[in-house]
Amino acid sequence: MRALKELSGRMAPLDRANVDTDQIIPKQFLKRIERSGFGPFLFHDWKRDEPDFVLSRPEYQGASVLVAGPNFGCGSSREHAPWSLEDAGFQAVIAPSFGDIFKNNCHKIGLLPVELPEASVRRLMELASEDPGVLVVVDLAAQTVSTGDLSERFEIDPFVKECLINGWDDIALAQQHDDQIAAFESRRPAWLPRMSAPPVGTDQ
Repeated sequence: MRALKELSGRMAPLDRANVDTDQIIPKQFLKRIERSGFGPFLFHDWKRDEPDFVLSRPEYQGASVLVAGPNFGCGSSREHAPWSLEDAGFQAVIAPSFGDIFKNNCHKIGLLPVELPEASVRRLMELASEDPGVLVVVDLAAQTVSTGDLSERFEIDPFVKECLINGWDDIALAQQHDDQIAAFESRRPAWLPRMSAPPVGTDQ
């Protein structure tokens, strides 16, 4: 996954609480086997049913930071919810709180969930509503969110922060131990399951 140290972008204010993963990406779009291609279906039902839905408005096209209400990403554990947000161009979601599984799934793909006090989230929504062109800076290294006269620090697990800054997903973390894995495999009896294919011409 891509490394994420700091991002600067426009905000899209989604002033709704308890947005669940079925609202983020409805179940009928979960048939793809790839991780890409879910962006066009993000918030599909709201876009279909609400002509003035915030993410359908031209002034918020290209926003890279979604600002939402509390308990964002609650509901089912589908990984497709953060996939769809990432595929739609979002690099961070700011909210007072998140569903735990959704938050963890975001960390796995490099999408940054930022928890701020509700008053600060409300202020960000107001700024984005008043001026859709206003930029917000999310500095992961410094753990701050800044725009205009607002500057707020957020907390994040140190290990998660290190992974995001370095662009380490689970595979990249495992690859850091290639030498130890190879050494372990070389000592295992040949009849045990292998991580790599046996040599051509053998029946192992």
